[in-house]
Amino acid sequence: MTSPRLNAVACSSPMGLHRMAYCEWGAADNPRVVLCVHGLTRSGRDFDVLAAELSKEYRVICPDVAGRGLSDRLLNPSLYGVSQYVADMVSLLNKIQPEQLHWIGTSMGGLIGLGYLGALEAARFSQSRQRIGQAANAAVPVCNYPVHKLVLNDVGPHLEPASLTRIGEYVGAQVSLSDFSEAVNYLKFVSQSFGPHTDEQWHALTRHYFIEDDGHWIKHYDMDIAVPFKAMTPELVAQGEMMLWSSYASYKGPVLITRGAESDLLSSATLAKMLSINPLARSAEFAGVGHAPTLMQADQIAVITKFLND
Repeated sequence: MTSPRLNAVACSSPMGLHRMAYCEWGAADNPRVVLCVHGLTRSGRDFDVLAAELSKEYRVICPDVAGRGLSDRLLNPSLYGVSQYVADMVSLLNKIQPEQLHWIGTSMGGLIGLGYLGALEAARFSQSRQRIGQAANAAVPVCNYPVHKLVLNDVGPHLEPASLTRIGEYVGAQVSLSDFSEAVNYLKFVSQSFGPHTDEQWHALTRHYFIEDDGHWIKHYDMDIAVPFKAMTPELVAQGEMMLWSSYASYKGPVLITRGAESDLLSSATLAKMLSINPLARSAEFAGVGHAPTLMQADQIAVITKFLND
């Protein structure tokens, strides 16, 4: 498998500028772009296998969301949230300027995608107001790249509370391991819900989840991403869910919702509701998998490739 090109884009927050790193696969001049956005504690390198396959037809961009991987940490932990991540994706898209954009989002990456759709809808409303002489909403990011097709990997507007509790137990936990084999075994234990993988695949999943620091293996991400996650109240969760349902309902394009058949984050009821809202939505479930499908397996890659190429 070929290696990706590494690049970065400057993004802004209320605390100033930060750098968001990303990997790029496929021809740099290909106007058809697939943006792959990872989960809460993962990185853009999760998509290496999928991106290598999709790069035969697309330019594939896999960012490390702020605080993860090779991207900068944010000075204010309270900024680790969907609003900031959406703004960062807007900066990235304004740099790469796709003519056709597909979005693949795993877990948090899907929520960022829904947030982006909400920002596009707000921008359209703002532009409409401006045309009739009223002031535009300056808080809405400037971006003119609609999503042609959307893939939501094991995520939807409603997140099961039990799953959020489970994730909250490990997201900010410091870990320091003596060698890489210990790191692999740790990831196998905490990520059993990924389903069966070969030893080679577990090594690949671990390689960018842990980094070596002074002879020890530590997690690649800023532990402070747990700060806003753990500060969520039931009221804030309910408010966020309402906004996510609105964003999802506003999207009229094709949607593929992939789900681990044993997922504790995306319930069957939520999936059914999502399918009923959008007549162009379809789903695929993977047996023996919980939260979330890693999109490394041949059957998972085939479902996504077929959806994008149809």
